[in-house]
Formats: sequence, structure tokens, C-alpha cells
Amino acid sequence: MSVALLWVVSPNTEVFNFFGILDSSRFALGNRSSIRAKMGRKQKRKSCSLSTDVKYSSVGSSGLGSETKFSVLSRVVANPVGEIAVSSEQKVYDVVLKQAALVKKQLKSNGDLDVKPDIVLPGNLSLMSDAYDRCGEVCAEYAKTFYLGTLLMTPERRRAIWAIYVWCRRTDELVDGPNASHITPTALDRWESRLEDLFQGRPFDMLDAALSDTVNKFPVDIQPFKDMIEGMRMDLRKSIYQNFDELYLYCYYVAGTVGLMSVPVMGISPESQATTESVYNAALALGIANQLTNILRDVGEDARRGRIYLPQDELAQAGLSDSDIYAGKVTDKWRSFMKNQIKRARMFFDEAEKGVTELSEASRWPVWASLLLYRQILDEIEANDYNNFTRRAYVSKAKKLLALPIAYTKSLIRPSRTSSYSTRAQKTDSLTSKV
Repeated sequence: MSVALLWVVSPNTEVFNFFGILDSSRFALGNRSSIRAKMGRKQKRKSCSLSTDVKYSSVGSSGLGSETKFSVLSRVVANPVGEIAVSSEQKVYDVVLKQAALVKKQLKSNGDLDVKPDIVLPGNLSLMSDAYDRCGEVCAEYAKTFYLGTLLMTPERRRAIWAIYVWCRRTDELVDGPNASHITPTALDRWESRLEDLFQGRPFDMLDAALSDTVNKFPVDIQPFKDMIEGMRMDLRKSIYQNFDELYLYCYYVAGTVGLMSVPVMGISPESQATTESVYNAALALGIANQLTNILRDVGEDARRGRIYLPQDELAQAGLSDSDIYAGKVTDKWRSFMKNQIKRARMFFDEAEKGVTELSEASRWPVWASLLLYRQILDEIEANDYNNFTRRAYVSKAKKLLALPIAYTKSLIRPSRTSSYSTRAQKTDSLTSKV
């Protein structure tokens, strides 16, 4: 999922015409036709996910409760000098706790996630409606199935999800779009500075204005947005991942962050007995699953770009190396390796399923659709005899259409009136130690 950027590059500066990273003006909306003209071609995306066309991530824990007990070996690792370092899983879980606390604080003070009135911005306030409409148009064009699902949400939640989707798409496009070769760490620093401005109510353009309004209305924290930008930085400096702990952190940065951004907007069902932390963890699990699925689907394509998003230690254990990936030959060793990788991705899907029902009723259908459709990509990889070097696994239109009514039916299932979901989650170990 990508939106083309229009670049003007001089010897000393990088300027985004569409992203406006260097321009100091605020809320420069212009007319809508000019904004549309800057929206570029459709392109595959590797990370962010609010839809069946994108990816997102998870805390990687079978334990999905506020008292989740991560396995000791998964939580801490010893570095060469004997010091104890916190694992990627625990780092992410700390972020989850912070985000859940924000939601619980608002629920305690308001009794519900009430929507605040529009923020006051310079210029014509009627343009705010246009800003959200434009976000909806982008979502409809690049994430059709998810867009249809958002139409079941309340208008406020629907518009907010569109705004988050578009920001994720634009951020992702920085390092995976047609002008990605021009991106520098400095450009990402400017994008992060612009993010901070919009969280302070100083949006730069029409699309920023929609997100600025959204984060003012809902208890959305800036940290997941900053973490996504950090994932883009990782893509600039890192192309090899030594183990799943490293890969897990990358998956959280580029995709799992979307779950943390979205849960406060999608809302938790008033009937849910699950802890807020467990719902966040389930959203993250879906993101991890989707991101791992994209990685497994795109092995050949990534290799041709000089990138291998597979744990090096697990490749070695399977008797494989980078040269085998670049050679692109399907062998028995490769099939065995892929079976284990697919098994892990399915574990994350299983954990995600436990939490979807806890979301507000109007938010469940698009999430179920994303889960069911992305999970089928794993089936297609298997159907292709694990040849993800030269064959791209995809779900046919017919199968997508069949999945939609199933997703809708699942979305009607109400949360359990017991707290078994949270209790059961506390008794399990981390997924990162299962495979």
C-alpha cells in the first residue's frame, strides 16, 4: 500500500511536495484537485496494516491479560558482558501497558470514549470535512474490503480510522515508495517533527489536519506513531535479522503500532469482561500475524531487493543460508523451514481471534475480514508448494467474496460474559518461545 511522493531534490535539501517536510507553513490545504493530483500509483506495501491490503503487528504473547506471565527466558537476555537486557517482547508490552492505561483513564473519567468537538484550526473549518473525505477516498482506493467494513462504524470512528490509515500509508511510503532511494534519516527526523506538530494541533496539510483532529478526540498516544517512524529508520539501516527477537521488534515498529493506534478508536464492547491490556495484545497479535504473512509471501521479492526478513539463526538450524534464499530453489530443507514459519504466523492469528470479539460491535467486521483474508495467504503459500521465490501467493476474488459473509457472521458474536479469556491468557507462555 503506497502513495506516490513528489520529490524535488537539490544538493543540500530534500523537499516533499506532497509531504511538505521542510515547509514551515501549517494547514496549507490548497484545493482538493491539487491534493488528488499528488496522490500516486498503487503499490504493494510491506508493513502497515489497517486492512486486507496492509500489515500490522503484535506483542507476541500467548499471555493476553494484564497479569500476563512472560517466560523468563523470553523476557530477559544476557549480553556478552553479563548484563541483563530486556527482550523486544517486554519492550513492546511496556508500550501496551501505557496505551491501555490511557484508555482506562478516559473510561474512568467519562464512562465512555466520548468524542470531543472538532479542534479549532486556522482557515475555513468546513475544510475539515473535506480532509476526512479525502482520507476516506484514499482508504476506499487502496483498501477496498477494509473500507467497506468501516462503513458499519459510527461516523466519528469511521473518519478517525481513515485518518490513521492514511498517515500510516504516507509514512510507509517514505521507505517503500517509488522515491524511497532518496530518503535519508534526516527526512524521517523531519517527518517525526511534523508528527509532533500535528499532535499539538498544528497540522501541515489537509491529511495531517484529519489526524490532528482524530488524536484530539480519542485517547491516542503519540508513541506508536513515533515507533512506526523508527521502523522506517530500521529499514534504512538494517536488512538482516539475526533472530526472531530482532524481527519481532521490527514487526512491532512497522505494523504492530497500528493496533495500538486503532484500538482507542475502534472501541471495546461494553459487554467485554476482558482486560484492556488483553484487547490491545490481541490487536497486536493480528498485526504480527499479518506482517509475518507478508514477509513469508514476499521472500523472493525482498531477496531481489537485497533484504532477508527471516531469522538467521533459524535458517542456520534448518541447514539454510542467505545464498539459498538468493538462489531461490525450493528444497526439502526450505519446505521444512517454511512449515515452521507458517506455524508461528498461525499461532499469532489464533491469539488475535480471541480478542476480536471484545471490540465494539461495529468495529469487528473489518478486523475479522482482515484476519480471515490474510490467514488464507498462508494456505496459498502451501498450495504453491512453498515456492515464495518466484510465485506470489494471493487470495482470489472468489475466495475474498466468500470470506466477507463469514467475517460478518463472526462479527455478530458477542463477547463472553465471563472473564475466562483473561484468565486463560495468564496461564500461557510467550509465543516467541513456542517456535
